[in-house]
Amino acid sequence: MQMKSFQGILIPFLGTTLGSACVLFMKNRLNPLVQRALTGFAAGVMVAASVWSLLIPAMEQSAPMGKLSFLPAAVGFWLGILFLLLLDRAVPHLHMNSNKAEGPKSSLQKQVLLVLAVTLHNLPEGMAVGVVYAGWLSGDSGITAVGALALSLGIAIQNFPEGAIISMPLRAEGVSKGKAFLYGTLSGAVEPVGAALTILAAGFVVPLLPYLLSFAAGAMVYVVVEELIPEMSEGKHSNVGTILFAAGFTVMMALDVALG
Repeated sequence: MQMKSFQGILIPFLGTTLGSACVLFMKNRLNPLVQRALTGFAAGVMVAASVWSLLIPAMEQSAPMGKLSFLPAAVGFWLGILFLLLLDRAVPHLHMNSNKAEGPKSSLQKQVLLVLAVTLHNLPEGMAVGVVYAGWLSGDSGITAVGALALSLGIAIQNFPEGAIISMPLRAEGVSKGKAFLYGTLSGAVEPVGAALTILAAGFVVPLLPYLLSFAAGAMVYVVVEELIPEMSEGKHSNVGTILFAAGFTVMMALDVALG
């Protein structure tokens, strides 16, 4: 694995870690309005990354198929949706601002279930970064180092509020600052691990690149629609989440086009 790719897959994890560190310096609880704004921003970044960094490149790489160039992207997208649906049913987890856990019945503590929920939707982000860097390392996919970096930076930007959103509510539940920071950081650890494993399997990944890029896109969109949009829209002044969604979408779109 080249040093650039190694650094690239660590950038999103750094975003989560820095966000989780907010619990060490800020009040114990995030203002609900701020939390909705941060969630909306993260959702906007994820949707834009799914389109510009994943689905469009998937269709570009399938261009020789002519009018059917959308097919690998459509198949991969649906596989990603169904994969996250399966994980959602198979892994016990607890969404933010919810008192009822989802998935199989479990005796796990509330803070562990919260971390599992965030870990679930960090998985496709790590996979997306790994697939893009695997494509760049192959040298003939049309993916550039700068394009891969743009995706890493975009996901790191949305991971910052995500880290704060997981660590600070844990602190409000009575978890110590150190443990809340650790849990928040660990929730993002799946990203570099997943990305590294994807890159190491590049020999298998590259021939399936259009399917895997769109698979990651489908998984990310599932997370946005199933979890982030409901969270950013609940309560009063839900339009704040919508505005920040648009801001996050614009930032990621600009990053991908300007750097890619």
